[in-house]
Amino acid sequence: MDFKFKENYDFYDLVNIMQILRQPGGCPWDAEQTHKSIRRDFLEETYEAIEAIDTDNTELLCEELGDVLLQVVFHSQIEAEKEDGFNIDQVCDGICKKLIIRHPHVFGDVIAETPDKVLENWDAIKMQTKDQSTYAEMLDSVSHALPSLMRAHKVQKKAAKLGFDWDDVSGAMQKLSEETEELSEAISKGDADSCYEELGDVLFSAVNVSRFIGVDPEQSLSSSVDKFISRFKVVEELAVERGLDMKTATLEELDALWDVAKKM
Repeated sequence: MDFKFKENYDFYDLVNIMQILRQPGGCPWDAEQTHKSIRRDFLEETYEAIEAIDTDNTELLCEELGDVLLQVVFHSQIEAEKEDGFNIDQVCDGICKKLIIRHPHVFGDVIAETPDKVLENWDAIKMQTKDQSTYAEMLDSVSHALPSLMRAHKVQKKAAKLGFDWDDVSGAMQKLSEETEELSEAISKGDADSCYEELGDVLFSAVNVSRFIGVDPEQSLSSSVDKFISRFKVVEELAVERGLDMKTATLEELDALWDVAKKM
């Protein structure tokens, strides 16, 4: 195998390594992968990079960004092997052109002196370059693959920029209360389809509230999950201390332990 070992490697060394792994005589596992088969890997590596950012671990971030970059190169190599596919150079060319086009205040003569003006120009240019003739198309262009809370938040922000929004958080809170009542009604009727729809409306409304109070819904929910796990751990420890089996303990007993955990 024609490969030169080096003390330090660069981007195109990574591209070359991936080509070697995919070619005959390379790695059997890498060779059989498709876009769909490594889709989850892309997601996982991205979330691990996010975790490194959240924990301010720059050493880990460097490593995880490398894993994310590997996924970009991997998908590009899969396409490069097709007769009508694209390659990594085309990927780089595309993003460079996009950055130049969407920054006319840097590479052109447009004036945008504030971040808000930059984003306003960005959205307008994006609509134009993607041939979006209606605002509804702009909303629908928000990726359907995003986590639902994130997608809802992004769609609502775009709609708000178009003037489709409450005057203040009180309107959003009122709507959340209305949707909660409708969910309660659906539950009382035992209507599964309505429960499905109304629960979605409650979550969507909760995201609207989060936007008004400046809280990221994904991070807020993640924090609540961490808090639940932390308190559950205390409840479990207390149950062991008191000789309680959590699986057979009454709801009242567990609720009492939960109250203790909250105070702790």
